[in-house]
Amino acid sequence: MPLVTIKRLAKTTGFRLALWYSLIFISSSLLLFALLYFPLRSAIKEKDRNIILAKLNEYTLQEEQSGLQGMLAEIRLEDDHNSQAGFFVRVADSTGQSLIVTLPPEWHQLDREFSPLFRSGGGADGWIVLPAEGRDDSLEIVSRRLGSGYLLQIGRGSGERQKILDYFGEVFAGIMLPMIIFGFAGGFFLAFRSLRPVRDLIQVVRSIDIGKMDARVPSRQTGDELDELVRLFNTMLEKIEQLLTGMRAALDNVAHDLRTPVTRMRAGIEIALQSDNKAETLREALLDCAEESERIITMLNTLMDISEAETGVMKLHRQPVDVVSLLAEVVDLYQYVAEENGVTVVVSGPADLTLMADMDRMRQVIGNLLDNSLKHTPPGGRIELVCARQAGKVVIRVQDTGAGIPPHDLSRIFDRLYRGDHSRSQRGLGLGLSLVKAVIHAHAGSIEVESAPSQGATFILRLPAECSLLS
Repeated sequence: MPLVTIKRLAKTTGFRLALWYSLIFISSSLLLFALLYFPLRSAIKEKDRNIILAKLNEYTLQEEQSGLQGMLAEIRLEDDHNSQAGFFVRVADSTGQSLIVTLPPEWHQLDREFSPLFRSGGGADGWIVLPAEGRDDSLEIVSRRLGSGYLLQIGRGSGERQKILDYFGEVFAGIMLPMIIFGFAGGFFLAFRSLRPVRDLIQVVRSIDIGKMDARVPSRQTGDELDELVRLFNTMLEKIEQLLTGMRAALDNVAHDLRTPVTRMRAGIEIALQSDNKAETLREALLDCAEESERIITMLNTLMDISEAETGVMKLHRQPVDVVSLLAEVVDLYQYVAEENGVTVVVSGPADLTLMADMDRMRQVIGNLLDNSLKHTPPGGRIELVCARQAGKVVIRVQDTGAGIPPHDLSRIFDRLYRGDHSRSQRGLGLGLSLVKAVIHAHAGSIEVESAPSQGATFILRLPAECSLLS
């Protein structure tokens, strides 16, 4: 593997996680060994010393019951047994002269003169530890002054104990080697498996960077945090794709809809330039240009309002609004158009229904819905504006008996600049319903439509309870 690849791998999060996993695993194993080894060593050492003390107590009791000679006879009798069992036994007089000395086989090279510490009977706790030369062993001796004034010393080598501990260490080392290998392998496997969604996400981002907007991160359906991240990321990509598609369609529609007023303005200017320069002709041309300019400005302002509402930056001046009075006010503004078209418009609802909302924006919403209904309702038709309180929400219904909305248009009527087949013969921007939806969402509400061809349409506005109150 090239050195550059190794360096790049060492910088990855997966490698660092794997290394941490492995170090934690190995450290835990070593800690477990320490927690087992040191208590085991203490327990074996304590057991050995208890055996030595038991032997010391046995000879002390023998001396008390049978006297010094009886104890010495017992020690001589057990000399071979004590030597083979690894016991050191020594009896010395008050001058330090040894009367009896029993040595384990591996301690025959022990100096018969012994050290001053050895002759004195040991340290403050009565124990003496004599290390062996050239091997990992030591002789632990405890001393006791008998009633007769003689010194009794019993000891035992730590070799057997050390063999047990060494065997335990060897077994643990034999286990640790495969465990270390397993720890590293398992750490790398778990780390790279855990980060697989992140690598998939990186791959998808690279695909999107080269223009593949339909790329998605595969989900493992594990329900963990990374799976939730994948789900949210895919949802975000879908929204971005929808927004980009909508932007392309909106730009196409804007270009198409702006072409007509700009063409009219240009035609008016050309007519004015080719005329006989009469003031009346020039004035009419300027008025036509001003009208088309106003149409363009209205379209751009409406698009800005929709964007502000959708992005949550639209400023709403909320105040208590009497819903029935609001509906009646909007109907009065359109009453002349309704009478001219032969359409009946009625308002109904409880008089005490009050809504906390932006008065101007809600007037704009109701006006757009009523204007839309008037355009599609034939003479003799009827439009009803009904408000009510349902399940803690304020509900406003705008229902007409017009031509209805074709099923293939229902899912698109709220799109920007979208105009159905029935609307293309009439002048309009194709932004009215988009603005209505955006403003309602800015009020934390919702809008839906129910319609069927030749059976009219019903627009239903719902505003949450926290935006409403009773007067």
